[in-house]
Amino acid sequence: MKLWHQSFTVLDRVPAYRSVLEHEFRRLAAPGTEVVMHGMDPGTYLSAYPGEDIRYLHVQGLHAQQILRNVRQAEREGYDGFMISTLPDAGLVEARTLVDIPVVGYGQSSMHVAAMSGYRFGIICMIKELAPLYEANVRRYGLGGQFVGAHWLGMEFAEVSQGYDDPGPVLERLEAKVHELAALGIEVVIPGEAVLNAVLQRAGLRRIGDVPIVDGLAATLKTAEMMVDLHKLTGLSHARVSYFSKRPPQGRLDELDQAYFGPRSAAP
Repeated sequence: MKLWHQSFTVLDRVPAYRSVLEHEFRRLAAPGTEVVMHGMDPGTYLSAYPGEDIRYLHVQGLHAQQILRNVRQAEREGYDGFMISTLPDAGLVEARTLVDIPVVGYGQSSMHVAAMSGYRFGIICMIKELAPLYEANVRRYGLGGQFVGAHWLGMEFAEVSQGYDDPGPVLERLEAKVHELAALGIEVVIPGEAVLNAVLQRAGLRRIGDVPIVDGLAATLKTAEMMVDLHKLTGLSHARVSYFSKRPPQGRLDELDQAYFGPRSAAP
């Protein structure tokens, strides 16, 4: 099985994060699964941190166009599945209308795993402006009745990324936040966004007291493997019956690519 991993970062600009991803994919992938890592185009963001852009609805939508072009490329190149590795699930619904191979999102995968691990779950995020998006996605995925909300960690990328070498301050802040949310009935936590998840996995944090911490990267990979297996064994594939699922004509998509984007170099 060959899976396309699509980050929402320019991976070459975040070497510590990339290193954690490579290690985790080697550790987590089933025998016979090959995960090929891809990032956004060089120059996509002004800094190494996409959060300065993706906290705005329109700008996130513009960047998601790279994901939508890449999912078609993945199918053309014979990949078995596609993983959108960002908690906002940028482009997820649209991507499933473009290809027949399984497409899974980090957010949806993590949320369903959380819902199966406890009665009430919540998100602790780095980008507070994205909380309404996470709440809307949870409702879209049918899990609103189990959701305790998306809550800001109180730290952003610059501070959290220091946790690769010194995780103490990040772990201390997260533990305090989990205890605070316990009063709201939280039973399971999804750490967001993926950089925070990577810091926690590198530090080996699996739970805080009786509250499990979902490994979003593992949830995404294992969901992708499961969906590819179901696709191969049973023929299960995306629905094609409504506005949210019908696949556009390939020829027209090619024309629109040229009209809107023109030629483009491959992402790393």
